[in-house]
Amino acid sequence: MLILNQIDWQKVAGLIPAIVQDYKTNQVLMMGYMNREALQLSLQTGFAHYYSRTKERIWMKGETSGHTQKIVETLLDCDGDTILLKVEQIGVACHTGRESCFFTSLQSGDEVIPVKQNLTHTYSVIDQLYHTILERGREGDSSKSYTAKLLSGGSNKILKKVIEEAGEFSLAVKDNNKNEIIYECADLVYHSLVALAHSKIDPDLVHQELTRRFDIGGLTEKASRTNNA
Repeated sequence: MLILNQIDWQKVAGLIPAIVQDYKTNQVLMMGYMNREALQLSLQTGFAHYYSRTKERIWMKGETSGHTQKIVETLLDCDGDTILLKVEQIGVACHTGRESCFFTSLQSGDEVIPVKQNLTHTYSVIDQLYHTILERGREGDSSKSYTAKLLSGGSNKILKKVIEEAGEFSLAVKDNNKNEIIYECADLVYHSLVALAHSKIDPDLVHQELTRRFDIGGLTEKASRTNNA
């Protein structure tokens, strides 16, 4: 495809920014990144695909929510380092349920675009919780938010809680107390997600690793790690 060769891939370090507009209103919906494969998939399928720097994989817009972007036009800027996608947006563009990802005024701090659709049940609870943890870390008041307080305390404080919760979960299992097992496991998952957020690791990477192990079998995977040690 001609456009792939017109892009200065070295200049953009393999990831070209893609600005996305509604083809009817020209409203800016979002900005994402594409590697060569994501752009090629976008052009071949007619639906926008991006490369997630946090999940370290290609994803199709709407693969979870169903809020896809049908490409109407693809334009390359004069420097060959930015793409403009004009799309037919199915549903909303932002994971918050807003039409656009650009909704917070830097002048006032107000959210100037209202939530159009409740996407609470669209994404997994792990994904929702992880992004809430990230938001608390960026914007939360450590005097009011336990998550913000944990993140501001640094790795020692975060990991101390992970170890503490792992111990409490283990004791609950040992005591065979169903309700306590569930409760302590939830605590352990939450604190593990805080540790992942602190380390800037998206839980989708853990999902990918579990999928990889599932595909090859646990005993085979464990043996390969032992042999490589």
